[in-house]
Amino acid sequence: MTTMTEPARSGAPARAGTSHFTGRARPVEAVIRVVLRIAASVTVITALGILIALVVPAWGFFREVPVLEFLFGTRWAPRFADASFGVLPLVTATLWTTVIALVVAVPLGLGAAVYLAEYARPRVRRVLKPILEILAGIPTVVYGLFALQFVQTVVLRDVLALQTGAFSVLAAGLVMGVMIVPTIASISEDSLSAVPLALRQGSAALGANRMQTTLRVVFPAATSGIVAAVVLGISRAVGETMIVAIAAGNQARLVGGPLEQGQTMTGFIANAALGDSRVGSLEYDTLFAVGLLLFAVTLLVNAISIRIVRRFREIY
Repeated sequence: MTTMTEPARSGAPARAGTSHFTGRARPVEAVIRVVLRIAASVTVITALGILIALVVPAWGFFREVPVLEFLFGTRWAPRFADASFGVLPLVTATLWTTVIALVVAVPLGLGAAVYLAEYARPRVRRVLKPILEILAGIPTVVYGLFALQFVQTVVLRDVLALQTGAFSVLAAGLVMGVMIVPTIASISEDSLSAVPLALRQGSAALGANRMQTTLRVVFPAATSGIVAAVVLGISRAVGETMIVAIAAGNQARLVGGPLEQGQTMTGFIANAALGDSRVGSLEYDTLFAVGLLLFAVTLLVNAISIRIVRRFREIY
């Protein structure tokens, strides 16, 4: 027994590759630590590589196009003779599709998470959760064709008789919302399930019913995880490519309503990357300028979410 506890009493730091309990050398642990450090380093290096790959060509673009003109210009026409590089048309289309997707995904995702975590029987949960997560495995190009051929044509024009053309940000946003429901539902359900049972029992002991316990005790306790789920859904919506490229349209113009078509930032990148722009030309560098803006927006959203999660995190 003294052999097991003496290192802990002495307070002496354990040597690398040794166990805190036995003091014997364990080379396997040292190897595992090295592997984990390499894995962490690879992620950091990859992120830096992505940033450098975007910044270097974008720097050449911004040497010829002022940043203010790029950020606040209202006309995006990089391929015309009188080229214009105002990115606001792409930003407005991206905002419309993202907001519509969140209006669909957040209520459905949180509702599904609450049901699975608080009301569904174990057998029902084991059946419904895998079915829900199947939606996350469907290729996005299939979602895009579904948005174009069914939602836009049948639902919006034939059934609802809305005045819209062949494309619209509404159809793209609706289907994109369905796509990110599993993401929000799965992470939120895990956060709700992680709330200790003692909190539920204490609420019930004070006379609260099941709904009151869910809304006033469990839901606030899982706020940090729910916020993380919603932010991840936002990142998925902002960065989605195939659905918006197929169903939202490819006309870069200011979008004033959900029934209009418009080209998002990711839609422009997808279409322009397949074009015949000469490598190193200003038209080619627009890809990296828009990509850098998209990277900055995603980074900002994630930074805000980290602050929110830290603010409301509950440790049990």
